[in-house]
Amino acid sequence: MVLFDSSISPLTHSAKLSSPLLLSSLSHRPLRYAVLGAGFAGLSVAWHLLKESPKDLNLHIDLYDEMGIGGGASGVSGGLLHPYSPKVKLLWRGAECWKECMKLLSIAEQAVSSEEDLVSLSGEFGQDFGGILDRRRGIIRPATNMKTLNVLNDNAKNCLANCKIEIIDKNAAEKLVPHIHMPFNLAFYMPEAINVNSKYYLNALFLACQNIVKELSASGFGKKNLCLQKKSVYELRELEGEYDAVIICLGAKADLLPELAGKLPLRTCRGVILHLQLPDNIGEDYPDHGPSILSDAWLAIKGNRRLDLGSTWEWKSRNSSSNVSTDEASDALQELLPKASAIYPGITSWSFAGARAGLRAMPPLTPHGSLPLLGCVNNILGNDLICKYWLLGGLGSRGLLYHGWLGKLTAEAVLSCNEQIIPSELTSWKNKDSRP
Repeated sequence: MVLFDSSISPLTHSAKLSSPLLLSSLSHRPLRYAVLGAGFAGLSVAWHLLKESPKDLNLHIDLYDEMGIGGGASGVSGGLLHPYSPKVKLLWRGAECWKECMKLLSIAEQAVSSEEDLVSLSGEFGQDFGGILDRRRGIIRPATNMKTLNVLNDNAKNCLANCKIEIIDKNAAEKLVPHIHMPFNLAFYMPEAINVNSKYYLNALFLACQNIVKELSASGFGKKNLCLQKKSVYELRELEGEYDAVIICLGAKADLLPELAGKLPLRTCRGVILHLQLPDNIGEDYPDHGPSILSDAWLAIKGNRRLDLGSTWEWKSRNSSSNVSTDEASDALQELLPKASAIYPGITSWSFAGARAGLRAMPPLTPHGSLPLLGCVNNILGNDLICKYWLLGGLGSRGLLYHGWLGKLTAEAVLSCNEQIIPSELTSWKNKDSRP
């Protein structure tokens, strides 16, 4: 059953998704959506489909991921959250991304506010953060290159009011991180930036999705369902005729679908993250108020005696396993430790405590930076399709920042069957040669 066709006039950004002209015909049977991938993108899409759909709409969502919630690259993410480039320039649509991400973080935190849910999730995923979903101590980026110093200064002046960048000197920086090395006596400090426990957050967001299903279904209006299907989808044609729309949020694995293989302008890149801890015989903890650190390598502080160090960049890798061999971990340590110790010399006292890895899907460079890929892909898949197929991919290393706003955009486009809701900068990739 074709829900809508191209003869329908495009909606404006302010159009009501509950317009009777668009949705009245759907109220007699449940809409069926499949969301492929249970990482940042997939869970944001699922949440917004439930939240943005009319209350009287019957809706069933199947969330497919053979690894479960956050089992892929999203769950491996270092979790450093801010809306700026390495040169502290506000990213394209950074304000919207920051705003929507803050909303989802708040929603996830509310979902685990009950004692029972908090104990359950924090016990499984929150040990490293002391049982909390995020660590709000800010992020500091020391200036390390005289050539870019003026650019960094200029960019910092155009920061967001709700994620400020403070330019601080060596004395101020050392009050935050004792013994931090400041090559040019200058650092850029983002006090509102956050370090998110990615795996814990994703499970909390899934819990929020389950909660809203219960709330909406109990309201007496439309019935909502959300089912996690812990299995793989090997071909999109498996789903044809089963769903009204399929939203592909598979990250680097999207290219493994035969219908999309070689058709997406994505490059893969494997990144290894190292877990370090302070040995018991070292008495000086990382300070409670100490921020995480950005430099040629980043340090995501998880507590007084635990941190993550990242990340490597192995381009063209197809290895999506989160497991890291002894040799791969050793190579990563040799690469990252000198970079980190150049800024934080004290890291040489920390010991190796494990490693994990993820496979990023990196998008092409555009005049606005490296932007994710969104839009309906039926024109790529071929004609005579009953189902509508949508893509949200190429979030690269900024999935945490992007997922809230882009998930909302995608959900609105899917519900209204109107791609023009999505900014053209995110769909223009379809007008070009899509080969990697």
